[in-house]
Order: sequence, then C-alpha cells, then structure tokens
Amino acid sequence: MNITVHRPGELSAVDRAAWTALQSRAHLHGSPGLANPFLSPEFTLAIGHERRGVRIAVAREDGEPAGFLPFQRSATGVGRAIGLGISDCQGLVHRPGFDWNARELLRACGLSLWEFDHLVSGQAPFEAHASATFASPVIDLDQGYDTYLRHLRERSPKFIKGTLAKERRLSRDHGAVRYVHDERDPAVLTTLMGWKSAQYRRTGRSDRFAHPWIVRLLRRLFHTRADSFAGVLSVLYAADVPIAAHFGLRSERIHTCWFPAYDPAFAKYSPGLIMHLGMAEGAAADGIAHIDLGRGQKVYKDSLKTRELMVSEGWVALRHPVAFGHRARRAPVRALRNTVQTRPELFEPADKLLKRMGRIRSRGGE
Repeated sequence: MNITVHRPGELSAVDRAAWTALQSRAHLHGSPGLANPFLSPEFTLAIGHERRGVRIAVAREDGEPAGFLPFQRSATGVGRAIGLGISDCQGLVHRPGFDWNARELLRACGLSLWEFDHLVSGQAPFEAHASATFASPVIDLDQGYDTYLRHLRERSPKFIKGTLAKERRLSRDHGAVRYVHDERDPAVLTTLMGWKSAQYRRTGRSDRFAHPWIVRLLRRLFHTRADSFAGVLSVLYAADVPIAAHFGLRSERIHTCWFPAYDPAFAKYSPGLIMHLGMAEGAAADGIAHIDLGRGQKVYKDSLKTRELMVSEGWVALRHPVAFGHRARRAPVRALRNTVQTRPELFEPADKLLKRMGRIRSRGGE
C-alpha cells in the first residue's frame, strides 16, 4: 500500500472521479454509510476554500486508489476530521475489502493524532480507538414516502394526526401552505441563517453563524450542484412567506439534516415538523434511500425516525508529546459534555440554565 497526501487543489480529476465512484457503489458492497455527502470530495473541497490545513490522503493498491481520507492538519501535527464541529459523518472512503493500520496512516499523513466525533460505522481500525458511541436517527425512504407515512401512522398515530391537523390550521389562519424541496433563492438561505442564529442565542448555545467562514461555506455549498452531490435548501411557505427552512447536503442516496429552523411567530403550528414531512416526500421522489437526522437526542427526531445508525467519537494517537497534550486538554471536556447530554437529570437543568442565559443575552442585545 502506498499513501500520498495532497492539498485539495492538487487532487487529480481521475482521483476525484474514483472517490465519487467508491461512494456511488458503497451500498452495493455493504457500506451504505460511505455514501454520506459529508464524506464527498465536494464537501472537502468547500472546506478547503474556507479553512487552512485541509489535506487528502490517498491510499493506493497496485497503483489504483483504494481509500481517501480527508482531514485538517494544524501546524503542530494535530489532525481533525474534515469539518470537525459541523460535519455529521467522518471517516475513510474505501473500496471493498480494503484494510488499513490506523497509526501507519497517521504517520504517512504527518499527524501525531487524528480526532473524530461522527465516525461512520464499519471503520474497525478507527473504531478500536473510539471513546464513545452515539445514536444517529434516520428516516428510511428506500420503500417510498407512502411506506414511510404508513410506518408513522402505525407507530405514532397521534403524532402524524396532530401534525397534519396543524398544517390544515396553518393554511386556514395564514393562507395556502406549500413546500419547496429545492429552493434556489439565496435570499431565503440568508433568512434561514438569521433564524438559526437567533435560535442559538435564544437557547444559550454558541452561534455558529457568528463565524463568517461558516456563512461563506453554506453559500458555497448552496451553489454546488452535481449528480452525486448538492446543497439543498428546503422551505415551507404560508401565503408565499417563508416560515420554516432547512439547508442540508445530499449525495445520490443520502440526504443529511443539517441546519433546520423556523420563524418563532409560527411555533404553535409546528412548522418544522410539517417541513420535515415535506423533506421526506421530496427526498423519496429524488431516489434518496434515507435522511440522516444527525447525532443527538431530540423529541422531533424520535417522532420522525425509523431506526438509528451509530457514530463514534475519539482519536487515534501516536506516542508523541503533542498528542498527549491535546488529549489532556480535550478528554475532560468531552467526558463532561457527554455525561451531561446522556443523563436527563443533568441535561434538563443545564438546558434550562442555557436558555435562561440566552434570554438574558437576547434582551441585552448582545
């Protein structure tokens, strides 16, 4: 096995096509998660335009590409999964039967450590170094939207009945409701980011859109369109006024739930749930096999999901001072966060405190 490391602009058209082909065929070889758009060359190249240190390791066997690992490298040799912090799926895209040694791969990449927090399942060499595993709910659509809707009615009849009733009420109160699966108006993307930013602040969370590079990244991905990858803006309208929207990524078979938000003035109608049902119908019509709702427990995810995938977090590390130092700083923070998030008796008071702080911050106009 030969491993070479490239900057995004150095990746040849042949290698990029091979990467896309591996993703396109992944479901045929029992690794459907490798088709996730966060693992695509387009996502890596977009991150490369906005962040320094983006690299792509290409592993070859008999001269042919066998695996692609995108990552970000610091000046000290600390590696992070590409887009760590905003990416919902990470790992090495590889051909069937390909095996690798995680630490040898790190050495070839010039890394002392590689950190991940949404490792796709089936990556045994990396999973051996995982510190925790989490559920990532999904909506299965490979049997079509009608089958999915029937599943919801059988499992949660009150949920689906109530959501559809709210949609009818919304139409009576505010005008005709319509859903656009792939909105091309960039002004609505700006509206969505404004809603999401306000939501982060209102709930006491860190505002991702306070970082200009994330705003630029979404705009870049919004304009990225190919058969194998696209940024998709989905919007729910009432009387031609946007009231809920979502921006995510899609590959040939997977649509990711990434940034959903809605106008709080319409909260009583549950516009986010109505929009997600529209997303499911639109994605099924596009031939999508499943929507990945992303790691994290939320009531709306539990209501919409058909099953769960598993993702892992952790790091592969060499015996190196930089790796030891990085783990010493990061491990306690991760452990505390995971303990709080997985224990309701801790999460609920912490969540209430964050929301209280968010309200104070919002009133202060910060």
